[in-house]
Parts: sequence; C-alpha cells; structure tokens
Amino acid sequence: MASKPSKKQSAAAAPFRIGFLVHDVSRMRRTLFDQAVKPLGLTRSQWWVLANLSRHDGGGMVQTELAKLLDVGKVTVGGLIDRLEVSGHVERRADAGDRRAKRIHVTEKGYGVITAMTKVGNELNDVILEGISPERVKIAEDVLHEIKENLRNKLAPDA
Repeated sequence: MASKPSKKQSAAAAPFRIGFLVHDVSRMRRTLFDQAVKPLGLTRSQWWVLANLSRHDGGGMVQTELAKLLDVGKVTVGGLIDRLEVSGHVERRADAGDRRAKRIHVTEKGYGVITAMTKVGNELNDVILEGISPERVKIAEDVLHEIKENLRNKLAPDA
C-alpha cells in the first residue's frame, strides 16, 4: 500500500503538477474546439495558421515568419499554406520590398471562417468558464501571463 505523501513532497510536486494541468486544459480545449469547427472543413493545423495570420494581416506574413511563429518547419507551413490557398482561405501576394518573397494574406473567405471560429471560441469559453467568477478568471489569466513571461525570458533569442 502506498503511503500518503508528506506535506514537503506535496509542496515540491505542486509546481510540477501545474505544467501537466496547463497542458491537459489546453489539450482538452483544443479537442472541444476541433469538434466544434469540424463542419468548417479545416484541420487543427489549418485553423491555427489562419488564426495566427489574422492577427498579423496588415501586410501579410512571409512563410519564414509564419513558420517561426508556429514553431514548425518552412516546408510544413508551406504545405498548409498550399492547401489553404487552394481552398480559397489565403492568397500569396508579391512582397513590395522583396520581389523574391511572397506574403500570405487571409482572404474574405478566410475571414469568414475566422469569424465563425471566433464565435465557436466565445461559446466554448462560456461553457468552460461556467461557474467561475470573472475575478478568478482574471487572476488565472494574470498568473498565466506571468508564467509565459518567465518562459519567454528563459528562451534563447533564436528559439
């Protein structure tokens, strides 16, 4: 029979457990989101590309910038962009400053999907935050922002 962990063991494990908890919550939310947006006909990778492009679409993004932002290879993001372009969600346009480069822009059809994804995300947030006060949500967001900043400060500049 396993013995009950001591208070010292429990306290030492708490920071370790938060990583698992953050990962589990994120994975479960993504799974629910995937199920909800399945009728839109996009894979998780494709909606992730669209979501990130929509946040940077003033002048579009070059493929290398997008690959770095998504933490994937240029070839991987190239295939995703190819499929999104064929489906009419994004388009490649010549870069005004570099004739060799193409910038990826979200199309009107792509923004329509992003609008639908935003609606799904808002409805999902209503479900997953049910019974949690706005004050507690704010505290959780603040703590996660602090954790993110701590992580950002530890990452190598080229990571």
